[in-house]
Amino acid sequence: MRLRMELFVDDMDVSVAFYRDVLGFRVERRAGDYASLRRGGVVLGLGPVAKLPERGDGPGFTRQRLAGDKGAGVEIVLEVDGQEALRTLYEHCERHNAVVEPLRQRPWGLEDFRLADPDGYYLRITHGDAAGEGPAG
Repeated sequence: MRLRMELFVDDMDVSVAFYRDVLGFRVERRAGDYASLRRGGVVLGLGPVAKLPERGDGPGFTRQRLAGDKGAGVEIVLEVDGQEALRTLYEHCERHNAVVEPLRQRPWGLEDFRLADPDGYYLRITHGDAAGEGPAG
């Protein structure tokens, strides 16, 4: 099993630029209203909120449903290979004014920092060097 996450965004160009220029993702495909980006084993699909139906019954995504906080209740955790890579990415994100919460050591043995993408999706960037995997690990 693999994971590919799809995020609905307000401005495709701004979001593609954020993931490419700030977090180092590579654009694999960009066709009209969709972009596929990859960094290592992480694949993100980006699609415009404007192409979603305005309203709908059921659990599917609609513009009405995403009008509030898009990332509420979700933390996207991205792991880099080692503390040095983490610190390098942190400094890069700081230069882009993207950091919401600074780099720090956590009680579970990992360092991480937090940021939000242009649409408010909450990202935690960490490394996989310690035995614990996070608050639940």
